[in-house]
Amino acid sequence: MSNNFYKYHALGNDYIVIDPNKTEIDLTEEAIKIICHRNFGIGSDGILFGPIFEEDNINLKILNPDGSEAEKSGNGIRIFSKYLVDQNYVESKKFKLQTLGGEVAVEVLDDTGNLIKVDMGTVTFQSDLIPVQGESRDVVNENLEVNGEDFKVTCLSIGNPHCVIPRSEISKQLALDLGPYVENHEMFPNRINMQILKVIDKNNIEIEIYERGAGYTLASGSSSCAAANAAYKLGLVDRNITVHMPGGEIEVEIKEDGHVYMTGGVSSVAKGDFTSDMWLEIRG
Repeated sequence: MSNNFYKYHALGNDYIVIDPNKTEIDLTEEAIKIICHRNFGIGSDGILFGPIFEEDNINLKILNPDGSEAEKSGNGIRIFSKYLVDQNYVESKKFKLQTLGGEVAVEVLDDTGNLIKVDMGTVTFQSDLIPVQGESRDVVNENLEVNGEDFKVTCLSIGNPHCVIPRSEISKQLALDLGPYVENHEMFPNRINMQILKVIDKNNIEIEIYERGAGYTLASGSSSCAAANAAYKLGLVDRNITVHMPGGEIEVEIKEDGHVYMTGGVSSVAKGDFTSDMWLEIRG
């Protein structure tokens, strides 16, 4: 018997998987908002819609709680990969997924899909590709004014945009205070994900995260990769970095060819069906 939804989390970053091969649903912006709402719906940091099979490709749509589509999510990719293992969609421990932000290669490191390594591709600091307003340049250690205060920021894209702010001390409250302003800053025409970064030593960093379209988040795979790459670009860390977040740790490896590998855990939470009342809400 199939279910309408499956819920997972990766270090506290929770997603709902809705499989179009099992559930016929029109995920409008309003339907996404209702499903992700923590009081009126199931509650999550987003929806993973797939697998969508096109020719030999496995396609994944990553949907934010505000109804927008994300280009890439490291935690979302790991969660979806475990779902593919759980549902016997994949036989090999190595496979590829197609996202809005490009192709990603996945390797399942155990028999259950609870530990997954992802090749997140390469990063760019080039303003036109992130994007960041202004003349074409690498956005490294620049000034950004937020609410009348200047911050040093490094911006990059790893298939989705990030703004990294190094600080000597970081906190959830600081992320909540800065996040909405940075996400919607006029310098970022497509909005942006924000990480506040504290360097512990050459192989360890700590971050607090405010995600575009989702808000404050306990953990994020793409944010971990972005923060690690920003720290590496600034000469603050080596190529192998443990990223510490409120939800847990992710291992990031920056290869000499520029590819960024992320390894982290995934856990299943629940599966179930929408009630008739919920279907009425979703269908408007």
